[in-house]
Amino acid sequence: MTISLIFFASPDIALPSFKKLIESPDFEVKALVTQPPKPAKRGKKIQDSSVKKLAVAHGIDVLEPVKIAKEPDIIEKLKSYSVDFFVTFAFGQILSQEVLDIPKFQTINLHASLLPKYRGANPICAALLSGDSVSGITTMVTVLELDAGDICLTEKISDVDKMDFPCLSREIAEKSPDLIIKTLKGLYDKTLKPSPQGNCGVTFTKKLQKSDKELHFKNPANVLHNKVRALCGVNTCHFLYNSKIIKVLKTDFCDFSDCENFEPGEVISVEKQGIAVKCADGAILLKTVKPEGKPEMPAYAWSLGSKIKTGDVIGC
Repeated sequence: MTISLIFFASPDIALPSFKKLIESPDFEVKALVTQPPKPAKRGKKIQDSSVKKLAVAHGIDVLEPVKIAKEPDIIEKLKSYSVDFFVTFAFGQILSQEVLDIPKFQTINLHASLLPKYRGANPICAALLSGDSVSGITTMVTVLELDAGDICLTEKISDVDKMDFPCLSREIAEKSPDLIIKTLKGLYDKTLKPSPQGNCGVTFTKKLQKSDKELHFKNPANVLHNKVRALCGVNTCHFLYNSKIIKVLKTDFCDFSDCENFEPGEVISVEKQGIAVKCADGAILLKTVKPEGKPEMPAYAWSLGSKIKTGDVIGC
């Protein structure tokens, strides 16, 4: 049994799944469909993604449509491969019904949440922002309605409330290969029957706005801590100090019995473990920061250079 497929993906989270499918003798990956390369942040040089580099290294065809639904040449090329499945994982484009109908079986999507919770483009951020203790991965049959297709298999991930975005992304990336392989084999030999999602518990992610990255210490400590966990490594949170942007990469909770004598945004204490700042309902400990124009550093090191002391006010 050899199952043929085309893999649709762009970011690094899909790399382990793509690699496992390439290396498995039970699968034949005939092509990779990925987003066109974009200029890197520094130097503005065009850089190929890791999934594209892996495909090229294995002699696999690479297709890079700007908008696949409006590129008939790409669609005809996909039809010419005559594969059993399309597999999508954070591809970044919406597939038309014409594209979904091409494979002999179905188009299967790896989604980074336990559907029907967190349908949409930012499921990892959404789980962290909500302070969820459990999240996971779902394989589903792709349909035109956003992330609404029948569920094939799920994999739960625990202790999510102790993770940040890079950590949870790694967990999902590492657990996804086995899940997609079980899914494809089960669908191919008809031992797996997908189940409808239903409408109970459906939630949708929202597109992150520029304002979502701002830290306002008038918010509760848990809201601020979850925001830092959810956005670190992607759209890092920040506050202002002396008109400079201070990015926050790591925080923790802290307990100060006399913090009621301080106003939100006031520094309660400066210690080697971090800077304690008053919030709406207690205090939050800033542990790792990246001041504007400087490298990442412990918050304490930043406090020494900026001469921050108890009673100073930080933030907007």
